[in-house]
Amino acid sequence: MKANGRVPVRKMYKLYINGAFARSESGRSDQIDGENVAHASRKDVRDAVVAARAAQEKWAGQTPALRGLVLYRLAEMMEARQAELAAQLVTGGTVDASEAEREVAAAVDRTVWYAGWCDKYLSLASTRNPVGGPHFNFSTPEPTGVVALLAPDEPALLGLVTAVLPVLVSGNAVVVVAGERDPRAAVVFAECLATSDLPGGACNVLTGTRAELGPVLAGHMDVNALGAFGLDAATEKRLAELGAENVKRTRFEECPRRKAWFDERYDDLERVLAYTELKTIWHPARI
Repeated sequence: MKANGRVPVRKMYKLYINGAFARSESGRSDQIDGENVAHASRKDVRDAVVAARAAQEKWAGQTPALRGLVLYRLAEMMEARQAELAAQLVTGGTVDASEAEREVAAAVDRTVWYAGWCDKYLSLASTRNPVGGPHFNFSTPEPTGVVALLAPDEPALLGLVTAVLPVLVSGNAVVVVAGERDPRAAVVFAECLATSDLPGGACNVLTGTRAELGPVLAGHMDVNALGAFGLDAATEKRLAELGAENVKRTRFEECPRRKAWFDERYDDLERVLAYTELKTIWHPARI
């Protein structure tokens, strides 16, 4: 009971699947600083992948300009909740208030940066190919499909945004496992997703452990690509082997020191293209 006689309303940290917030079907949760955070199960992973597959075509089918506006609205929602996002980072105990504010500002800026690429990356990545014969030949990138991501523990918010935003730009759908050390900021980020006009299922946020959920995602036959940060060599090898069962694209990255995440190298078009496939088209030259 608070001093003013009111009962405190404690925040519930749930999974974000198919545009809705849910507890884990297993009923499990983790205690972080006395607060309960849902612990996703294999069934939750499968539900998230089904939702992502159903939403991917709709998300990719929107015009590039509209996708950019949706991601820009995500930045608006994050900007409006700067104080709450920063407070969650401070509660995690790894940063002070000023550093938390800096991280939130960088995450918002990075979201805006990638939003701007939605209707521009095709112009830079598409090519006209020289061929012998009376044909017009060109290649253009298309989204890979459903992409699973294992986000870094630190920085909790900026690392998550850096993992997710480039993948969404081209029209992929995402299932992301938030950093397991303290995923509470990731849940607030999911609440921003819910009010950003992103189609339900286009980005699903799970909380749990990489050791449990990573192999499930790597071995899932309806996941087209897997990206992960900060894994050891043995884990990377195991996930790559599981992904090879359906020729899944895998991309493993090291986790640099915290300050490196703020570098412009993470504002990079290559991160968008890493989760696209090139489609090459031939036309008779006289058409």
